[in-house]
Amino acid sequence: MQDKEMLKEEGSEKEVVSKNFIEMEIEKDLETGRYKTVKTRFPPEPNGYLHIGHAKSIILNYGLAKKYGGSFNLRFDDTNPTKEKIEFVDSIKEDVDWLGAVYDDRLFFASDYFEEMYEKAVLLIKKGKAYVCDLTAQQIKEYRGDYNTPGKESPYRNRSIEENLKLFEEMKEGKYADGEKVLRAKIDMSAGNINMRDPVIYRVAHIPHHNTKDKYCIYPMYDFAHPLEDAIEGISHSLCTLEFEDHRPLYEWFVNECEYENPPRQIEFAKLYLTNVITGKRYIKKLVEDKIVDGWDDPRLVSIAALRRRGYTKEAIWKFVELCGISKANSSVDSAMLEYCIREDLKLKKSRIMAVLDPIKLVIDNYPEGEVEELEIPNNMENPELGSRTMSFGKELYIERDDFMIEPPKKYFRLYPGNEVRLMGAYFVKCTSYELDEAGRVSVVHVEYDKETKSGSGFEGRKVKGTIHWVHAATAIKAECRLYENIVDEEKGKLDEEGNLNLNPNSLTVLKDCYIEGGIAGCKKYDSYQFLRNGYFCVDCKDSTDEKPVFNRIVGLKSSFKLN
Repeated sequence: MQDKEMLKEEGSEKEVVSKNFIEMEIEKDLETGRYKTVKTRFPPEPNGYLHIGHAKSIILNYGLAKKYGGSFNLRFDDTNPTKEKIEFVDSIKEDVDWLGAVYDDRLFFASDYFEEMYEKAVLLIKKGKAYVCDLTAQQIKEYRGDYNTPGKESPYRNRSIEENLKLFEEMKEGKYADGEKVLRAKIDMSAGNINMRDPVIYRVAHIPHHNTKDKYCIYPMYDFAHPLEDAIEGISHSLCTLEFEDHRPLYEWFVNECEYENPPRQIEFAKLYLTNVITGKRYIKKLVEDKIVDGWDDPRLVSIAALRRRGYTKEAIWKFVELCGISKANSSVDSAMLEYCIREDLKLKKSRIMAVLDPIKLVIDNYPEGEVEELEIPNNMENPELGSRTMSFGKELYIERDDFMIEPPKKYFRLYPGNEVRLMGAYFVKCTSYELDEAGRVSVVHVEYDKETKSGSGFEGRKVKGTIHWVHAATAIKAECRLYENIVDEEKGKLDEEGNLNLNPNSLTVLKDCYIEGGIAGCKKYDSYQFLRNGYFCVDCKDSTDEKPVFNRIVGLKSSFKLN
């Protein structure tokens, strides 16, 4: 996805440096003196939680500012109080901070500039470039025409400058109802680009604003406010997604007509689309409002808060964005690549502990009654630097239900009557009998152990083909584990013919009677581990307590995804 490769001499060696098209444009602008320094921004609207696509924009904007020794702003485009909440402002700040995008004291709001925006709107009126219009929203849409039909001028388009100034002042003073009047830019109703057909730049809205409270009853439209915000802050490169490409002429028209010097340069890049993943705010909002999920941070979603709650790391997200690259053409990325990135990030960092998610009791009949021994277990066989821990071992253990079968198929090497396996890090045990509950399910497996076969003792006798994990019944911690699948049905696709989400009924499985080795006692929210054979798990940040730990499965251990 990179557009060019350059060779750079380093001593006698040549290093290949790959640059995306945005980096190439920035370097050209710096070389020609168009801009002396790079200033970027991330400008979210506080009308929902950020998702994985926003992470791409944050990382891109912050990464470029850092690379070229510039500065990065976090700025809220809070021009629509009907949809904005402080909750969303706080969540966005938390997400940006968590991802590591440093903005220091450069936290801004579009509402910080409302007075200057109003003055610029007055300037446009005085230049004959804006007018107050009485058409309804539906009439404005009808008058605008379409790609095959030129627009029709509003009957209010040629009001005098004096009348427009008076009406606009009255709009500000609250003399008109919502929708009664708007201020429109006066550009070209026959323009091939429909965005240039006299767009609305101010509307009346008698709604309190989260930041300015009741100070204003008129608010600027996004297409007007956004370029002015960039210009006021001295942004050099305004990076946005491809749907804003057709808005670029309007962006440039506003900053030029409002007489800003050295205006920002808008550059578009492709959005980040993931297969079978919901990122649309209206869909997520519906899932939240219909209580299909337990909030914007439900681990089945790909909001940044949800990924963090599930146990994803910022390093994995940065790696994912890096692998996706920066492109000029829209395309979809396999969501399995995101899972690949978190596995790669965690596999050498995390302890591999024993957890039994679907337990049955295992009793070692010939183990001494009341005896408990401590066994030393390596924390991560692939990373000796993580050291080791001790695990309690005794007469009664828990093992996974699928590690025992009464009548096993061929090539089943775990426990069954008469078979011998190794208990991981401990001893060989041989199944002698089993018990069934009232429903006919196995409830207890009886075995005998060979005390000469202790792991690490140097035993070189007979071999066994199977090794199973376990936890000590007396010291294991009871926990709840939550297993996640994609929230949409991957086979049916995201949407049905009527535009409704095809939901996966198995997107969440809750296992309430799991047992985790006792060494995790005192684990904190967001702590994560590899549960041997079960995947990577993270302590849930909302529902977990010391008395009742709750673990979210971050990702399974295996994937069909291959990095090219």
